[in-house]
Amino acid sequence: MLYIIPTPVGNLEDMTMRAVRLLKEADVVLAEDTRTSGILLKHFDIQNRLMSHHKFNEHGTSASVVERLKAGQTVALISDAGTPGISDPGFFLVREAVAAGIEVQTLPGPTACIPALVSSGLPCDRFCFEGFLPQKKGRQTHLDSLKEESRTMVFYESPFRLVKTLQQFAEAFGTDRQVSVSREISKIHEEHVRGTLAEVIEHFTTTPPKGEIVIVLAGKAKVKSKAKQNDKTD
Repeated sequence: MLYIIPTPVGNLEDMTMRAVRLLKEADVVLAEDTRTSGILLKHFDIQNRLMSHHKFNEHGTSASVVERLKAGQTVALISDAGTPGISDPGFFLVREAVAAGIEVQTLPGPTACIPALVSSGLPCDRFCFEGFLPQKKGRQTHLDSLKEESRTMVFYESPFRLVKTLQQFAEAFGTDRQVSVSREISKIHEEHVRGTLAEVIEHFTTTPPKGEIVIVLAGKAKVKSKAKQNDKTD
């Protein structure tokens, strides 16, 4: 069995009892950064073997992990924070395990995007997760492709690029588009800044952001058809 196990994005109390139990029972725990995960496992008195599994080596290590699984071992995959596979390593290993007929189970648990979305005050019945935008090549093309998107959009961003990204959003979607910027989800200094793009840009220009950032951007407003407008007039 391959278990995909979310870990806290901030508060360690967000770790589930099931996650702790499975990490203790696993034959091996795959970690994005063994030093970071070692601290987490020590906190919960989990003493299983840690193996490095990150975006730079996952193509090379996945084959041997699948062999372990086929031999009957239980493997748990964790990332530095949140749910593996969501802007973190995980997809490639899951795909290879599924192709090999290995059962994969993903535990529900911590992620930064959902709390940020729900706290934003923007519609969350339909949304699209965009993760990190391309840093250079293809960035503007990607933004252009989202101009007609009516669903709420969720992005991850570095605090060092936040203001620049919000300015690019303003150029692409208009300065009056509603946005919510969440930082330090589930941590002591958690903060949500809401308003138009112009207002939020001004805030973070005068107050430089720190910590992990999630941007929740309103989708394009749907224009009512003339027929419906005429019906209301009549």
